[in-house]
Amino acid sequence: MKKILITGANGFLGQHLCLFLVEKGYEVVATGRGDCRVPSGDLHYYKCDLTESNEVALFLNVHAPAVIIHTAAISKPDDCNADKASCLNTNVEATRYLLQTGSSHFIYISTDFIFGENGPHEEDEFPDPLNFYGESKLQAEKLVKGITGKTTIVRPAFIYGEIWQGLKGTFLHWVKNNLEQGKPIKVVSDQLRTPTYVIDICKGIETIINKEATGAYHLAGKDIVSPYEMALTTAKVAGLNAGLIEKVTADTFPEPVKRAKRSGLKIEKAQRELGYNPVSFEEGVRLTFEGNV
Repeated sequence: MKKILITGANGFLGQHLCLFLVEKGYEVVATGRGDCRVPSGDLHYYKCDLTESNEVALFLNVHAPAVIIHTAAISKPDDCNADKASCLNTNVEATRYLLQTGSSHFIYISTDFIFGENGPHEEDEFPDPLNFYGESKLQAEKLVKGITGKTTIVRPAFIYGEIWQGLKGTFLHWVKNNLEQGKPIKVVSDQLRTPTYVIDICKGIETIINKEATGAYHLAGKDIVSPYEMALTTAKVAGLNAGLIEKVTADTFPEPVKRAKRSGLKIEKAQRELGYNPVSFEEGVRLTFEGNV
């Protein structure tokens, strides 16, 4: 089996990818900040500062992965806006350093934030990021597209799924935790997304590895829903009181960073070329809380 390097291994997608690919029998080399938080003894974890060019070059020379899945990023738009230098260093320059060798199949995890309004978007639509996070990811995409090696860009949207110790909860967990405590919550209804069950992304990426597929693919959910609808579904699946969920508009929560009202991604290309077949949002919620509802 191919040796696979996963960056950002302590992150949400990173941890899920590590466990998924180890279970499939791949040799997984993982790297991240701090000690390993992935609950598996069957992978090789190393600390590596991806913003240091020489350190990255040495790391790649020693481990020589056949595939690099680059998930590491500063992914909170507000954080990127507050510290643009760190954002560029982590999201753009680290990508540049990982692309130096050009000998691996490079799979870059991007985002629907490279687009603007009027989603859901197809892979080849004109990018129009509304904030600095989206701009940084677009800059990194341009680096990936600019090299001659084997490269793939994967764009998910609003990732959710199971959590465990050492893995921060998602929006769905926030909803469930509040409702379990009988706390009323306000959730916006005038934003639309295509939330993505994390295991669907893992399956899609494995197919990309096996097919050696290149280009851009949207690995997102099949349903277009608002956060309010997501919250209602979470309450339904968990058997909790949906009456505690108040429908509000985005204007209720003024944010320093602009976000699209209608975002999300179209997945027809991935369905056609990769056989990508994501679960429905409701089924994804059931799988997220399986055994805990």
